[in-house]
Amino acid sequence: MPSDDLLEQRLVDRVRALGGPFAVAYSGGADSALVLAAGVRVLGPEQVLAVTAVSESLADGELSAARRLTDELGVTHLVPRTNELTNPGYRANGPDRCYFCKSEVLDTIAPLAHEHGFDLVATGTNADDAADPYRPGIRAGRERGIRTPLLDAGLTKADVRRLSRHWSLPTWNKPATPCLASRVRHGIEVTPHRLARVDRAEAAVRALLAEAGLKVTDLRVRDLGDRARVEVDAALVPRTAALPALAEALAGAGFTGLPHLVEPFRSGRLSSDA
Repeated sequence: MPSDDLLEQRLVDRVRALGGPFAVAYSGGADSALVLAAGVRVLGPEQVLAVTAVSESLADGELSAARRLTDELGVTHLVPRTNELTNPGYRANGPDRCYFCKSEVLDTIAPLAHEHGFDLVATGTNADDAADPYRPGIRAGRERGIRTPLLDAGLTKADVRRLSRHWSLPTWNKPATPCLASRVRHGIEVTPHRLARVDRAEAAVRALLAEAGLKVTDLRVRDLGDRARVEVDAALVPRTAALPALAEALAGAGFTGLPHLVEPFRSGRLSSDA
């Protein structure tokens, strides 16, 4: 296992090899936050730009959390609006949905970054992402010449968290927070209504678990069309399923009249089952 110092050197070398200032497609997650922090360490805050795409698929509270880190790092943070829902390929919600989403995001970020003097754009794609067969968004980045310093340095997700902790970044243990559309079963149209009710449902279930004294790390509410599936840490499944107010919380969020399941969380599950 490489040491923290070796991981740091590998990433610093890749960032330095970019050859100049760059913008980061910054979601606020651990990966893009580490790329941003590495840019600040190597080039200084004036030579790095954070750009967060804002749309209906961004979960509530994510933008404010992302902005706190850019403020701490002293980096300029732009928040353009993107319009994935105008793309039929995105709305159709096939297995390639992420390709259409990432294309829209990058086609918004790159020209905006250029206007501010940043010709290079980097993402937080890591080595594990590139090995995942369900990542069509990576193809959109490659087609556009987007830089991937974490991937180029060979950093896995575990490496990202280790180095982030070594650098005292608050995102080191932040749970993955993919876009809300990732909660909608493939083949079911992505709509503002579906995205909003998933967002409300996750907030309601998280609050319910907190009231019950249950600390959850990974939480998803999946929209399966004819039912909802609540996914939580495996150890919390029995107690979550037994919460008497769970059905009411889901109904209040918009899943009225639909049955629900409570099962263990598994990342990327909608890519492999229904």
